[in-house]
Amino acid sequence: MHSLRSVSAASLAKVISRLSTRQKSTGGRPSAPLGSRILTNPDDIFKHNMWDHVQWTEEDKENARQKAQENSSVQIPLNEQGKFDTEADRYWDKFYEMHQNKFFKDRKWLFLEFPELLPPDRKSQETTKRQVDQQTEILLPSGSSIIQHLESGHHQHSVDIPHHRHTSDYQACLGGSLEQNEDVLQTSSFPGQHASFRILEVGCGAGNSVFPIVNSIKETDAFLYCCDFSSRAVQMVKTHPDYDDSVCHSFVHDVREETASFPFPPQSLDVILAVFVLSSIHPERLQGVVNRLSTYLKHGGIFLFRDYGRYDLSQLRFKNGRCLSENFYTRGDGTCVYFFTKEEVHDLFSNAGLEELQNLEDRRLKVNRGKKVAMHRVWMQSKYRKPHPPSSS
Repeated sequence: MHSLRSVSAASLAKVISRLSTRQKSTGGRPSAPLGSRILTNPDDIFKHNMWDHVQWTEEDKENARQKAQENSSVQIPLNEQGKFDTEADRYWDKFYEMHQNKFFKDRKWLFLEFPELLPPDRKSQETTKRQVDQQTEILLPSGSSIIQHLESGHHQHSVDIPHHRHTSDYQACLGGSLEQNEDVLQTSSFPGQHASFRILEVGCGAGNSVFPIVNSIKETDAFLYCCDFSSRAVQMVKTHPDYDDSVCHSFVHDVREETASFPFPPQSLDVILAVFVLSSIHPERLQGVVNRLSTYLKHGGIFLFRDYGRYDLSQLRFKNGRCLSENFYTRGDGTCVYFFTKEEVHDLFSNAGLEELQNLEDRRLKVNRGKKVAMHRVWMQSKYRKPHPPSSS
């Protein structure tokens, strides 16, 4: 509420007007990425820390391509790449042991960008209040952008497994009837079985999405599952003072492992959230991961995705010799990251049988006003839905 006291009534009115405009085409849900600070005068570039919806020039694109080509010209030898797979859990456990929960901040942008995380019985005025609070915070004189919480370039992880062609897990699940699945949900015993709205966060890390969600779904008929490859990360979530096992179940899980089971049945989830997670997986394994995850969505369920985009600042900053394969790198601490294009994201989810609701390339200009340096950030943000089966009529 401190942000509301820091802005004028006129500014607040502008926020509400802009929010209303964004919601019209989506039934009350924002249709564009958060951010309305547009750079219209180049002379103003150093007035704020971040500019939204930045258009790249052809020179910008060519410079980025050249930098990526240069830093990927020398790749790590194949016989040395195995450790980044087989020892992935150790790399990530060491990461969380070193940084604890101080590396990330809670994602205040989460519900504005992904209102699908709110259960249907959540009061609409609470949704509006949250969105207004966050929009007004963006207008503060500090000029800080919530997207800066994401700039560090780290997140979730899973160990790679030997590659082979994945079978269509999605189609196998789609073949089951809704009636059969309802029977399973009614007769099975699993955490959150009595909830009417279920969310899974893949790659929960230290809980920077978990606890905003937990605190929002209390006293609703919703339940959150959250998993991470790192046992250290899961331990941090479970020992957090806001952890509440009546609305949340945290567990260690390698989403790459084809035979590993989840603590809930297929077609039981309303939402899957993956924020800066899939980029840590080798691109050859990604399709199988999304296929398997999609089998756990109900028909009509939503897969929410945010991750690194091609030629993001963090990609261009890699030194030569850190590249594993095209647009896939390992950091100095042994963790890995891939940089997506819009087309790749679309293919990834469409091939899993999901239909596109949103697929955006979010381009920002980050500014260091002290050093007078401007840097391009690129993120992908997408929403895909599992379609309902054709009617039998």
